[in-house]
This record gives sequence, C-alpha cells and structure tokens, in this order.
Amino acid sequence: MKSILLAEDEPILRMLVVDSLEDEGYEIDEASDGEEAIEKIKAKAYDLIILDYMMPKLTGVEVIEQTRRLPDRAAARILMLSAKNQQAEQDKVMAAGADGFMSKPFSPLDLIDKVEAMLNG
Repeated sequence: MKSILLAEDEPILRMLVVDSLEDEGYEIDEASDGEEAIEKIKAKAYDLIILDYMMPKLTGVEVIEQTRRLPDRAAARILMLSAKNQQAEQDKVMAAGADGFMSKPFSPLDLIDKVEAMLNG
C-alpha cells in the first residue's frame, strides 16, 4: 500500500482528500500545518507528499525547501495544492522542488488521476 502525507490546514478539504484517496487504497497521514508536516516527513518516508501552499507555521514552499535538504527525503515526490494559480506562483513552487502543481478548487477525480500519474508515471 502506498503511503501519502497530506498537509492541509482546512479540515473540510483535508477530510475530502483523505476520503477520496483512502477509497482508492492509499494509506494517508495528515498534518494541519507546515511544522507538523516536516516532523512527519522526518519520521517516515512517503511515496507522495501533498502540500497546501498557504499553511500556518511554514508554507508549502518552505516545507518543500526543507524536505529537499533532508538527505534521506530529498527525492520525495511532492504535489502542491494551491488557490494561488498564477503562473508566477506555479513557477515558484516548481523552482522550490515540487514535482506537480494542482489548482484549487479541484475535483476529487482529478486529484486521484494526478496522484496516480505521479506515483506510477
């Protein structure tokens, strides 16, 4: 079973994503802010890390940058979710080291397709 960390500060969106991905057979760990995400990333190797851009304590970009500096986690696959969907923001996210970007709002089916493409592509 592939494991995914979801770092999202909005409880309703976090629940929607968790339910959608668990229904597809993924094991999901949750973090509600950037610091909690880093703690979990240090403790466990995930097949995919899904980050919200705007989170308390550390932004998604800061989490990516810190993750990329961890020798045993530097190659982690990372998907950024953001309502900041301007091209400049997407470029910033990708330059920080994300492997994918998805604009909010999104459909659960689109998220599942993106996750499967990132994990199997």
